[in-house]
Amino acid sequence: MPDKHALQKPNNSLGRRLVVATLGFCLLFTCVTVGLRSWFAWQNNLANIRSELALIDQVFQGTLSKAIWEMDTESLESQMESVAGATPVGRVSLRIFRAGREAEVIVRSTADSRVFEQSPSLRRELTFSPYAGAVEHVGTLEIDANQTVLRERLYHEITNILVTQVVQSLLLAGLIMWMFNHSVTVHVQHIARHLNRLSPDTLKAKLSLQRSPKRRDELSLLEAGVNDVQDKLADHLDRQRQYEHDLAAHRDHLAELVDARTAELSEANQRLEELSRSDPLTGLANRREFDDVKEKEFRRAVRSEQPLAVLMCDIDFFKAYNDLYGHAQGDRCLRDVADILRQSFARAGEVVARLGGEEFAVLLPGLNLEEAARVAERATSALAERAIPHSASLVSDHVTLSIGLATLDTKAMDHFDQLLSQADQALYRAKHSGRNRVAC
Repeated sequence: MPDKHALQKPNNSLGRRLVVATLGFCLLFTCVTVGLRSWFAWQNNLANIRSELALIDQVFQGTLSKAIWEMDTESLESQMESVAGATPVGRVSLRIFRAGREAEVIVRSTADSRVFEQSPSLRRELTFSPYAGAVEHVGTLEIDANQTVLRERLYHEITNILVTQVVQSLLLAGLIMWMFNHSVTVHVQHIARHLNRLSPDTLKAKLSLQRSPKRRDELSLLEAGVNDVQDKLADHLDRQRQYEHDLAAHRDHLAELVDARTAELSEANQRLEELSRSDPLTGLANRREFDDVKEKEFRRAVRSEQPLAVLMCDIDFFKAYNDLYGHAQGDRCLRDVADILRQSFARAGEVVARLGGEEFAVLLPGLNLEEAARVAERATSALAERAIPHSASLVSDHVTLSIGLATLDTKAMDHFDQLLSQADQALYRAKHSGRNRVAC
């Protein structure tokens, strides 16, 4: 999801910042320009005032000199009023020289004039030529410019300069803002909206600024860069999805292999457990299995007060059988006897075990002495029917069994070994009684 802060309208747009910067620059530029143009305007006004004063001097110089020479007071006063009434003149001073008299000074000034020391002024020596070749010095004319007029002119010029410069700056700022908004801002906003809409499912949507293809500038580079980044990111996500798919498939395959190996291992462990509790030659329970089962059956029989019988079986003259027929045939004989015992004692709970060599033991839960003896006789009969040849036997021409039988006496026995010892003693009696029989 796009960041909510990125979707908010910017507080300070680039266009506004550009306008502010432009206005600041224009203000500084306006101040400098107004200052320089004002200085030049001041100098120009001073030059114009001086020119106007010089023109007034040229106009009235001759007539004033003549009026002084001819002592035409009325004409002199009229001309002084005319000079003083000129717009650029603030004050006019005329010093008249008379032979044998002190100089006479005539001053005229306008009512609203201000004359300062820095005001432009013109000083002219007045001369008159009464006849050819003669020049008489008749006075001195001094004209001072009107400072008020000078400042008013300067004020109007500075006002025009300032207004013109401000209008130019505002128009320039507006033009820059319009151009920036039209050329940059709208496209940047379009790029921002495009980026905000991007998601893994929309990476294939290309950014298009809808500009003329001929316009190749920084925005074109930005557009191409955004599309290139989208393509690379889309390719990266596609590869990542493919990697994830491959990884999931590989993981599933590994899980299947692990399950298969686990099943094999479980089966192997089960087989190993079976092998560890079974006799490898005959497939019957071995002594370890017999020892575990006998204790459980003994405790169950004592607890439930049920009968429990034990048979100790031994193949008669088996050493002589091995010596005569060889060990390979002896192993086969053991397997045949084990198969007969397994078939004879196949009831649920009955356990047939090979204790070692030619010796076997059988647990018969739930059988009393008579029932156990009957089952034992069936086993010897089944072996006789198999008729496994045994030429070295002293009791028969085929393989026979001697079986000792004992049953549980809960009053006299408190552990299984006592019962097993009774069965072993019965087996001993069977052997000494002629073998090939069941002794109880």
